[in-house]
Amino acid sequence: MTSDEFQVRKEKREALRAAGISPYPYRYDPTHSVRAFLDAFDSLGEATVRLAGRVVVKRVFGKLIFARIRDASGEVQIVLERGFTGDPHPEQPAVKFFKKFVDLGDFVGVEGVAFRTRKGEPSLRVSRYTLLAKGLRPLPEKWHGLKDPQTRYRQRYLDLIANPERWQVYRTRARIIRFLRSYLDERGFLEVETPVLQPVYGGAAARPFETFAHALGVKLYLRIADELYLKRLLVGGAERVYEISKDFRNEGIDRTHYPEFTMLEAYAAYWDYTDWMREVEQMLCGLVQELYGTSTLEAGEQVVDFSPPFARIRMLDALQEALGVDPLEIPAPRLRDVLEEKGVQVASGTPRHKMLDKAFDQLIGRHLHNPTFVLDHPRILSPLAKEHREDPRLTERFELFILGMEVANAFSELNDPVDQRARMEAQLALRDADSEIPREIDEDFLTALEYGMPPTGGIGIGVDRLVMILTGESSIRDVMLFPQLKPREQARKEERNT
Repeated sequence: MTSDEFQVRKEKREALRAAGISPYPYRYDPTHSVRAFLDAFDSLGEATVRLAGRVVVKRVFGKLIFARIRDASGEVQIVLERGFTGDPHPEQPAVKFFKKFVDLGDFVGVEGVAFRTRKGEPSLRVSRYTLLAKGLRPLPEKWHGLKDPQTRYRQRYLDLIANPERWQVYRTRARIIRFLRSYLDERGFLEVETPVLQPVYGGAAARPFETFAHALGVKLYLRIADELYLKRLLVGGAERVYEISKDFRNEGIDRTHYPEFTMLEAYAAYWDYTDWMREVEQMLCGLVQELYGTSTLEAGEQVVDFSPPFARIRMLDALQEALGVDPLEIPAPRLRDVLEEKGVQVASGTPRHKMLDKAFDQLIGRHLHNPTFVLDHPRILSPLAKEHREDPRLTERFELFILGMEVANAFSELNDPVDQRARMEAQLALRDADSEIPREIDEDFLTALEYGMPPTGGIGIGVDRLVMILTGESSIRDVMLFPQLKPREQARKEERNT
């Protein structure tokens, strides 16, 4: 956009005001959306119709104008001909006024009757129109099919103007969240809200965002998980609770990770992780059927089958098969050597739990295509899960992988306060080697457990990743409306230096 174009539009705005025409009137009353107009087209006859939307096409042929307007439901052609009565300007005929003052990107309200052009296109023959919002910035050059990812992420509104089909991703996202909420509501779960700002962060291993509450005089953290507060509610007498929330982890960004993300966490008293396996199978299969009318989903050239039961593998067995050794029985330096022999690079001094996690993701997890439960993680990976009832080295936990991504994580929740304290203290001792481990133990959570929490099954589902899978998007930023990016100049400088 040049400054001249911006200035021309500003001058049009001032000319309108000088003529007593507001370029930003307060309201307008459409009788139909574009979609409703097209659906009812053949039955409208000579009825007067009012539509409203953004002008996205404008073609002038002397005293005849063909234009297209777009609202949230679709696009339609409008036609302005010489001689109609709705002159919005006291000194200029309506067609001339539209030609001079209405630009691409402006919002207009139009009134007229339905008719078909010679080519048979459903259209509105305009008898009156109103300028509803004068756009001062013209749409970007070649805005149809805007592709530049930096512009699409930084100015999502331009992406949605240029690529209106992108709205389908966000409509589907809304349908997914609505289905998850309804599914749990119908099964007796209570939706709750827990603190975003927390004096002690926990429930996961991640670096937090920090802030300071001046009114309280304390440092607070944006939550990295909801888990510890939701479990407090089980102590307080709730039996089934869930929360769909924003969580925040001050970490790196890649195709499947982002510092701000949406999680569904749910906890059910008297369940264990096997109950959640059955429930997740039914939930996700029902969701896919709700969206697409089938239990299978096309993902590129592959088909993902959500029909229960999902595949099941044990994490330790899969690692042992991939590495040729039991990764819990060999010394950590030898484990690092084995991983490097398999192409998994780990830094010297990396703690065992991080080596195991990285090894699984690279050697096994990324190759799990159909929904697969990965079961029974080592204790060192799961400080909040119950010890496995058959193997004390392991815990009762599963992760659900789909298309190579971890989508869900569930436990038979640890409710023994003595064991929980010992696990947290052992984890805290590893903090020098792993800066993502919480800096302190949540004493209030342990106090709550000491009052007694029933046997509980808990699950967390990554909503953004689930949306990626169900909409065919390859990046987490494509299912978020307004992802944060580095400042434009910083990004350009880094690009020049690479």
